[in-house]
Order: sequence, then structure tokens, then C-alpha cells
Amino acid sequence: MAEKNRSAARIRRHLRVRKHLAGTPQRPRLSVFRSLSQIYAQVIDDAAGHTIVSASSLDHDLRPKMKGLKKIAQAQLVGKTVAERAMSKGVKSVVFDRGGFKYSGRVKALADGAREGGLEF
Repeated sequence: MAEKNRSAARIRRHLRVRKHLAGTPQRPRLSVFRSLSQIYAQVIDDAAGHTIVSASSLDHDLRPKMKGLKKIAQAQLVGKTVAERAMSKGVKSVVFDRGGFKYSGRVKALADGAREGGLEF
């Protein structure tokens, strides 16, 4: 019998969504991972199997800006940063992959930040 816990359920949800969602060179995938304390985002070209750009709340460049911010504000800043980095690499449009997490709270804040930064999805 399969393990029944929250992380296993999230992984099952993510696999179910990933059956229908893939990043192409023209429209890569913006993948989000959220842990209890941090948030991570990557823009991935699934055809080539490599990460184009990434950003996280642990980023060396972002660490000073993160001081004193709440997690939702941190997620929004990570979203803006990943969008700016993607735009500099010539990526304007992405497919959003919420990673099996609910589209609310920090995941939604990251998506809004990425849209603010200029990404389209």
C-alpha cells in the first residue's frame, strides 16, 4: 500500500499535472517548490532537460533584501527575480507548474511577482 502523508500526496498531484504539462524551448516551464521556510523557482526547458534560470529565497543576491520580509513578500521578490533573469535570457512566455501545491499564498505570490516582472502565463 502506498505511503499516506502530505508530501506523498503532493508528489502524486504533481505527477498527475506533469502528464499534461511540459516546457518547450519557446515556452519553458516555471517550476515552483515551497518548503516550510524557503521558496524556489526554476525556468526549465524539458526538451533539452536543463534549467535556464533559477531563483530562491536562499539566493546570495537576494539574502540582504529578504531580511525582515514575511514569507509572502519573499515569494513575490523571488518571482520578480526569476522573471528578470528569464527576460535577460530571452524568455518572455512560460508554462506555470505549481508543483502539486495549492495555488494560494506563497505560490500565488510568486506567480504574481513573475507576472509583475514581465513573464506571460
